[in-house]
Amino acid sequence: MDWNIRKFEDLNNKELYDILRLRNQVFIVEQNCPYEDCDNRDKDAYHLFLENNEEIIAYLRILKRGVSYEEVSIGRVVVDKKYRRKDIARNMMVKAIDFIERSLKEREIRISAQAYLVNFYKSFGFKEVSEPYLEDNIPHIEMFYSRVI
Repeated sequence: MDWNIRKFEDLNNKELYDILRLRNQVFIVEQNCPYEDCDNRDKDAYHLFLENNEEIIAYLRILKRGVSYEEVSIGRVVVDKKYRRKDIARNMMVKAIDFIERSLKEREIRISAQAYLVNFYKSFGFKEVSEPYLEDNIPHIEMFYSRVI
């Protein structure tokens, strides 16, 4: 299994297709949530993904400050159903936070977390900073991470 992180323009056609397929499979079909996934933010994002036998099985995107929030943000966190409960999402979040801190030299991250995953994100140091709200008819909570030096 190979972890990759790429800017949009460095993704090849197959990688982009597989990323969009996985996101649509989970967020639109599995969660029964019709929403516009292609929101033009992918073009300015870093794309972190895990490949297994040339299949993308986990993915998230990292957005620079000012795209979604004043801070850097992580979103579209997804793991293929066949690979869940194997710590892949945990490892992916560790890699994302490390990339943000080391490569982007950022110490603050803001996310819009699906409410049922709040404790997962708390385990990385994220704190709840909003009341629950509906995003695409799914309960979410805004969460904030700040690395203290």
